[in-house]
Amino acid sequence: MKLTKKLVLAAAIVPLALGSASAFAFGGKGDHKGPHGKCGMGMDRGIMKQLDLTDAQKEQFKEMRKASKEEMKAKFEANFEAHKAERQAHQEKVQQLVLADNFDQAAANELAKQMVEKQTERKVKMLEKQHEMLSVLTPEQKTKFVELSKERASKCAEMRKDRN
Repeated sequence: MKLTKKLVLAAAIVPLALGSASAFAFGGKGDHKGPHGKCGMGMDRGIMKQLDLTDAQKEQFKEMRKASKEEMKAKFEANFEAHKAERQAHQEKVQQLVLADNFDQAAANELAKQMVEKQTERKVKMLEKQHEMLSVLTPEQKTKFVELSKERASKCAEMRKDRN
């Protein structure tokens, strides 16, 4: 597979993968943890429960999640038509590129760069939200959070190893 095709494929897959990760960043209701069980990306509520949070911290997290949800909902509703038109235009560019008689590497590179820039913006916003949430923790809780996260990561690596 040529490098250009790999870049275009990566540019199409990365936004989808990271976009779904941001949806799980603040946890969801119920026991659903996504397609990877407890190995999904983002902040795990199970880990947060093990940190012995104070009632004030729990309330702060609840308010942050609520504010984030309201912000996302308002942003979605306010710009729905503009985003829909933008998505359709992007999809048309992709179709023109892949259905053309001759592959235009320059256009593919430009399209891939645009996709990466958008995904980078989303990732930075997600990391900013995670930083905001973790700033509520005490230094001891942050240390425990890191330990629990490493433990979870090693368990997930073990599970992936067993699956393959």
